Amino acid sequence: MGAALCQGDSGKSMTIQEKPRLVVVDDEASLREMLADYLGKHGFDVALAADGRALDACLAERPADLILLDVNIPGEDGFAIARRLRAAGSVPILMVTAAEDVVDRVVGLEVGADDYVTKPFDLRELRARIRAILRRAGMTSQIVLPPEVAATAPAPADDAPRSLTPFGKVMLDVEARCLIHVDGKQEPLTAMEFDLLYVFSQNPHRVLSRDRLLDLAHHRENEPFDRSIDIRITRIRRKIEIDPAKPQVIKTIRGAGYIYVPPKGPA
Repeated sequence: MGAALCQGDSGKSMTIQEKPRLVVVDDEASLREMLADYLGKHGFDVALAADGRALDACLAERPADLILLDVNIPGEDGFAIARRLRAAGSVPILMVTAAEDVVDRVVGLEVGADDYVTKPFDLRELRARIRAILRRAGMTSQIVLPPEVAATAPAPADDAPRSLTPFGKVMLDVEARCLIHVDGKQEPLTAMEFDLLYVFSQNPHRVLSRDRLLDLAHHRENEPFDRSIDIRITRIRRKIEIDPAKPQVIKTIRGAGYIYVPPKGPA
């Protein structure tokens, strides 16, 4: 199953609207083809990869807006691939796990996946989850202006004020959807990490339950695996807290949820 080349569904260029670029990584050829056909008919540009090497070839050819990644891939498994991708950037990752294996879902979220879907999955649910992730990442319906219109469009001001919110040792840049360190270095966030931080920034000193966070940050109904919020907050704390083991910025309120405590006085 070691296909090393990226297989795309179309080489046509878009002139009005750029389709979101997906890469489906799965060693089952029939499943890859079914997803390419279904998602292609619903407005996505789909590339297919059987393993990690083929995925690398796809990304070298053209960046992806989202990667649909199966856990059980021969050779370099989905967890290892997700960990490698997350270390290199913030491309959204939707993991495909076994329906009965909660451990796979936990590990997937811990290594940086944005969401998960379990096999066997409903294609409509899969499409909804993909669109939700892309919407949170701000990557859907990217409009490409005609040259004559683009030439007259005003350039963005480099000195425009940024909306920065203090979160421990870093600042949240809302426009860039990333964290800013004191030395100016940017640290990327996954779509879900940004959503959670943004919700906290809009609700300082307010206890938010897991259910409320799921509702505000992900626009999804509660599900049996709502402890995924705990995993994501643990991941966020590693990025924002001076001592993640003793969090002072996003605190746990036992039996109630979490609270964001901004610094006192001017930032």
